[in-house]
Amino acid sequence: MDSCDNPMSNTSQTAMPMSLPTASPTALSAVPMPVPASLSAPGNLPGTLPGASYPPLAAQPTQEGPEGIRFDFNDGCRLVLPVRTSGKWLVRLHDLDSGNILFESENQGATINSSKRWYVRFRIEVMSIDEDATPARLVLSHDCDLTNRDVLIQFPIGTLGDTLAWFSYCDVFAKRHPGCRVSVAMSGLIIPLLRDSYPQLNLVTHAQALELKLAEQAYASYRIGLFFDDVANDHQPTDFRMVGLHRTAAYILGVDPKEEAPKLSLPDETRPIPEPYVCVAVQATSAAKYWNNPSGWLEVVKFLKANGYRVICIDQKPVNGQGITWNQIPHGVEDETGDRPLAERARWLRHADFFVGLSSGLAWLAWAARTPVVMISGFSHPTNEFDTPYRINNFHSCNGCWNDPKERFDHHDFLWCPRHAGTPRQFECTRLITASHVQRVIASIPSFGVHAKVPLKMVARTESDQRRLVGAR
Repeated sequence: MDSCDNPMSNTSQTAMPMSLPTASPTALSAVPMPVPASLSAPGNLPGTLPGASYPPLAAQPTQEGPEGIRFDFNDGCRLVLPVRTSGKWLVRLHDLDSGNILFESENQGATINSSKRWYVRFRIEVMSIDEDATPARLVLSHDCDLTNRDVLIQFPIGTLGDTLAWFSYCDVFAKRHPGCRVSVAMSGLIIPLLRDSYPQLNLVTHAQALELKLAEQAYASYRIGLFFDDVANDHQPTDFRMVGLHRTAAYILGVDPKEEAPKLSLPDETRPIPEPYVCVAVQATSAAKYWNNPSGWLEVVKFLKANGYRVICIDQKPVNGQGITWNQIPHGVEDETGDRPLAERARWLRHADFFVGLSSGLAWLAWAARTPVVMISGFSHPTNEFDTPYRINNFHSCNGCWNDPKERFDHHDFLWCPRHAGTPRQFECTRLITASHVQRVIASIPSFGVHAKVPLKMVARTESDQRRLVGAR
């Protein structure tokens, strides 16, 4: 799961337009407003998040309304009311589905941005209150309708698993809004895997989105990410740690969260080797993701080879870590690591009998390749990733810190273990996952062992493993 490495961190929320207005509204309605909007002087509409996580928004709303009003639904509902020297504007924002009035203000010109940035079917109402005391005059009434509109969905770059986890919901979103022209800004390394399978979506890099001025054309845009410190749920309707890494995209886009793996299109669909084989990936960007059982990989590789499989390691790096902590490619595997196209790794996965790995990007790629996934993870809860009958965790140990909102993940601490760092229990979530446990789960795969020349072999020494590892607690 690349989610831990997502550049979308707590700092992303601080730059969103939630500051106090620079120009005071003349009055706020007494109607309860559970979902407020920010209001400021015209021209002060913020455009992007820090750290270049996403391409910037258009400086001003892209849709032109009557009497100099501009509006759009790019990262929330945005509205610019021109300055007037007499009379006032009365503006209301509604949620058409919930029936709530979200915001109401009288002013003589303002910039308004809704607090909620996820998909909401807004209604914008703007009325003019003239000084001659005549009844308020309706100037603009507009319901958010994405039919036949240009929409931009933005992913942060630098992660594999997150993008694959979220992508299929873009397709569901486009199908929900007939004629909607959806562009998805994402990593150029992943686009070749998906473009041919989704001709109805315009897949572009961040640089291409800027070059094509897609933000300036967009009627609406939505930013998908993991918003760790979004206590008010302004950027996600519900905390991603509650609903799962992939399903958070569905909630942001307002579609059915039922999971569906994306469809890959590979330039070479042939089998890389004739013999039966298994792919493994042992590396990760945080030690909390590793399988920290000291002999785990060694014994599982022996087990796989004893049962008739070639074992292919498809990690990017044969050695990875930080400081004094390094993880090496397991003894006995065949080394297919290196800086290679993702399509090559997907080809290996497509024809593998199954994949054994961690909660990492390559597990999501195996899922997308429709390959059975044996996932070893203790720091995340099973609901965090896609459903697999071969998910391995140990509820007898500390577990699930990644999905605990009280434990803020630190992207910069490679040895992050929030509950037991510096104690004998550090990383017990995977250290106490035994090789025999993994072997038994592998043996439950229906096709397992059909290539073996001898009866099923279990290599791990269960009791000795357990005594040695539990003794460290």
